[in-house]
Amino acid sequence: MRKTGQRPIHVLTAVTASMLSACVAFGPPRTPPSMALPSHYSIAPPSEQVPSDHGPTQQLTLGAAPVPEWWRAFGSAHLEALVSEALDKNQSFAAAQANLRAAHEQLREQVGDSLYPHLDAGLAQSRQRALSIPGLPQQTFLYDVFAAEVQGSWTLDLFGASMLADRALLGQVQAQAYELEVERRAVAFNVVLGAIDAASLRAQIDALAAYADAEEHRARQLRERYELGSAARLDMLSAEDEAAEAQRLLPPLRRQLLALQHAEAVLLGRTPDTAPAPLSLEELRLPDRLPVAVPSELLHQRPDILAAEAAVRAGADAAGAASAALYPSLTLSAAYGRGGFDWSTFSSPAGAIWSAGASLTQPLFHGGALRARQRQYQAAYEAAVAQYRQTVLAAFQSVADTLVSLDEDAKELEQTQRSAEALKEVQQEIEGRYAQGAAPLYAVLGARSQYQNAYVTHVAARAARLADSAALLDAMGNPAPTSPPSARSW
Repeated sequence: MRKTGQRPIHVLTAVTASMLSACVAFGPPRTPPSMALPSHYSIAPPSEQVPSDHGPTQQLTLGAAPVPEWWRAFGSAHLEALVSEALDKNQSFAAAQANLRAAHEQLREQVGDSLYPHLDAGLAQSRQRALSIPGLPQQTFLYDVFAAEVQGSWTLDLFGASMLADRALLGQVQAQAYELEVERRAVAFNVVLGAIDAASLRAQIDALAAYADAEEHRARQLRERYELGSAARLDMLSAEDEAAEAQRLLPPLRRQLLALQHAEAVLLGRTPDTAPAPLSLEELRLPDRLPVAVPSELLHQRPDILAAEAAVRAGADAAGAASAALYPSLTLSAAYGRGGFDWSTFSSPAGAIWSAGASLTQPLFHGGALRARQRQYQAAYEAAVAQYRQTVLAAFQSVADTLVSLDEDAKELEQTQRSAEALKEVQQEIEGRYAQGAAPLYAVLGARSQYQNAYVTHVAARAARLADSAALLDAMGNPAPTSPPSARSW
């Protein structure tokens, strides 16, 4: 007894196998190009330990897994709340999420349109006037036409052109999903960097304000001494200039702080007038452990590299689809319905209408358009490969620059702290002498000015160290995903 249900299955299996083999046959390689991996990121290998201005030494852990929510490493609940608010309410990130959802629906539309059969139902009624046959007494005829029909068609993707085009669009959606992750991490990084800069400016303004007050006090004292004849006019004018210069430094810093707060408010989805207050620099703890991925692992962790890799695969599939479009396509069609010139005929057995057919189409001449399209997508693929290489090199460079900055900024921070501590002791010593009557007041004020100036430099160096730590944590990316983002969302 013959099993009639087996033949369609065998035919479908054969067609599917031919389509899959066609996907392999057409197009350039889908795998990203191999890259020469550096033995270490920068010209000189970084030290495993970075000295810290206070607390434990910062440890660079080679090969450690990246930290997904790396901003928690700064130990500030206020900072974590700001990042969470930004990721929830940032409008640029919300727009990117909506664009990704639109891309998913576009992919579903294209796959549904190209992969599955089409089935449509139609119902029509019309009244027509037609010419009669010459020689008949009646010159024209008026008649009604009634028709109802179900039509189906299916274009078999014999050489995989449609499947490759669908896979190319899937690659583009995957790249866009990784770019969304790039946008998410950029929002978080900008919030953290803005918070660090604002905290640094706040500390600098406080220190400069104290420095300016000391300079004003010193200028007033020298003016009084000059009027009493115990100070030279040149010393008095020099003190006036230094006091004015100290006051001049404050407005640019205040303006910069307000601009940072306005930018932070927009990142949080707020209006500028509701900007959050700056954090205290003491609230931000320097992370004591920084993961550093080996270059081979970095390729699978950074979302910008993964987006470029998905773009290479999409470019290869698009080029393959353009090549497969040069080969024949087979379309099967069928229709069944009822029709007639009146309702009685329409509903009778004589009103049954149907059709079935198949058409094979082989492109012959399109004015060179198909070949040009093939070359276009091949060039686009080559551009995607070059962009992938550039993205990888830029990632290596960013990590190398950050490692160098961490090391050199740590040395600068150490020296600024050394200078600030020394001048602090000088100030305390002169204040002690002044209390005993062994030092004049202007000497005390001058020592205070020197210390505050050194402290401002130390604050800027400490903020740079915090920003470099954030940059390295962000540069490591996320733990390697088990599947592409778009596949996880389906």
